Amino acid sequence: MTPDFDRATRQAPRRLVILGSTGSIGTQALDVVSQAAGLRRPVSDATHEPFEVVALAAGAGHLELLAQQAVAYGVRAVGTSGTADDAARLRELIADRARAASSSAAPEVLHGPDAAARIAQWEGADLVLNGITGSIGLAPTLAALGAGRRVALANKESLIAGGPLVLRAAADTGLEDALIPVDSEHSAIAQALRSGTASEVRRLVLTASGGPFRGMTREQLTRVTPEQALQHPTWDMGVMVTTNSATMVNKALEVLEASLLFDVPLDRIDVTVHPQSVVHSMVEFVDGSTLAQASPPDMRLPIALGLGWPHRVTGAAAGCDWTRAAQWTFEPLDSQVFPAVELMKHAGSRGGTWPAVFNAANEQAVHAFHRGALGFTQIVDMVERVLEDHDGVTRPTLEDVLGAEEWARARADERIAGMA
Repeated sequence: MTPDFDRATRQAPRRLVILGSTGSIGTQALDVVSQAAGLRRPVSDATHEPFEVVALAAGAGHLELLAQQAVAYGVRAVGTSGTADDAARLRELIADRARAASSSAAPEVLHGPDAAARIAQWEGADLVLNGITGSIGLAPTLAALGAGRRVALANKESLIAGGPLVLRAAADTGLEDALIPVDSEHSAIAQALRSGTASEVRRLVLTASGGPFRGMTREQLTRVTPEQALQHPTWDMGVMVTTNSATMVNKALEVLEASLLFDVPLDRIDVTVHPQSVVHSMVEFVDGSTLAQASPPDMRLPIALGLGWPHRVTGAAAGCDWTRAAQWTFEPLDSQVFPAVELMKHAGSRGGTWPAVFNAANEQAVHAFHRGALGFTQIVDMVERVLEDHDGVTRPTLEDVLGAEEWARARADERIAGMA
C-alpha cells in the first residue's frame, strides 16, 4: 500500500519551484499546496506542511497575481520574463501586498527571458513543476535537471522539442524518477505501469476527448471559426492548448511524449476517443490485461501526484460517484479527418529536429488561424508542408534545436504570407 504522503514527509516538506505560476497548471498547483496544508495540519501542530513553495516564475501578463502569490506563499524568489520596468512594477506590487497582509515577504525579483531558467535552479528546491506553455519551457527544464532537481513536467514541448537532450539531462541527475509526468494521460500511464514490468507492456492507449468537433467531416471542419475552436467540452485551457486539442495536435504531442517518457515505440501507442474524459489512459499488458486510471476530469489530481510522487496527496480531487449510473464510450480516432497523430508519428520516427519543427510550425499556424490568415484544417496541413521543407539534424545540440525552431517559424510565416 502506498504510504500516506503526510506521514512520509512530515518532518521534511517537499520544497517546490513552480514555473508558469499564473497559468492554469500553476494556479491549480498552488491550490493543491494550500488544500494539502489545510487538510494535513493538526490544530496542535501548525508548523508541519507537506509542501513549501520556495520560488515562482511567470510571464509579465499577470504581475498582480504573481505578486499576490509571492506574498501568500512567502517565497524566497520570483521571476518574470518581462523587462526591468516589469520587475520594478512587480517589486512595488509585492511591497503593497506585503504591507496589506502585515507580511515581511520581500523575495528576490529576477527578470528577463532567462528568469524562469534561473528560478528553476533555485537553491534548496527539491522539485520543479514546469507549467510553462510552449517550447520556451525547454531551457528551464534543462536548467532544473542540470541543477539536480526532479522535474514535474506539464510542459510537454520540452520533450517534443528537445527529447534526447532532456532524457540525457534526466539520466545525468542520477535520480530515480527525475522526470515526473503531470499531463493527465501520462500520469495515468505512470500509475498503471506500476502494476507490471517494462517487458510485460504490450502497448499504451492514450484517451482523447475528441474536442468540440468530434464526429465532423473534414469538409465541415473547413468552416470552423476560432471562437468555435475554443469551446472545449471538458477542459478549461489557454488558447494554444485548446486549439491544439481541437485539431488533435495536442494528442499528437502526447503520443511522442509518452514514447519518450516510457520508452515505448511509437507503433505501440494508440489513441482512442473517449468523450467522457473519465478514463485518462490505459496500459495493455502481454497477457491481455488492460489497466485504466479513472477519475473525474480534474487536473488537480495529476498535479498533486506530480508534486507528491510517488506518494498520493489525500483529498487532491473528488473520485468517481459509483452510486450513479454512467456510460463510458470509446471510439477509434478518424485519422483522415484528424491527421495530426499520424503526422507526429512520422516526424517522431525520424527524430532529431523534426519534432521541434512540428511543434514550432504548429504554433505559428495556430496564431495565423486566430488572426484569420489560415483555415482550421490548414493548421495541420501547414505543419506537414513545413516538415516536408525541413532538412533536419538527427543528433541535435540545444543550439540545433533552437535553430530548427527559428527556421520553422520563419518558414511557416513565409508560407502563410504566400497564401494571402
